[in-house]
Amino acid sequence: MQALLVPLLIGCLGGTIASLCGVGGGIVMVPAFVLLMGMEQKQAVATSLAVIAPTAIVAIARISAGPGSLVQWKIFIPTAIGACLIAFFAADWMKSFSNQALTRIFAGVLIVIGFYMLFQKPR
Repeated sequence: MQALLVPLLIGCLGGTIASLCGVGGGIVMVPAFVLLMGMEQKQAVATSLAVIAPTAIVAIARISAGPGSLVQWKIFIPTAIGACLIAFFAADWMKSFSNQALTRIFAGVLIVIGFYMLFQKPR
């Protein structure tokens, strides 16, 4: 039962954070997979990436439905193209890193972005 419940709870938390903050659920899922599920960093990253696809599809359907769509489609298209092109190559690049190096990169990115967001002036 726990093998099903823990990933379900991780998914719920990741989906919540992704939807409310506009970030990939990987910010929650990767550390949770490593710490709670005992995955290696590479497995956690790969699993998180796989989970993000259906999560994003569901979220896009909800936020772009009907009047008041929040998606800026003129920005979405070139951004998605760029992200997909780089992701194609970066996925192989990720495989070449050690789990320790990936963990440090992940932590560093979270810290830098966290500090930036914490101290930026509100618009």
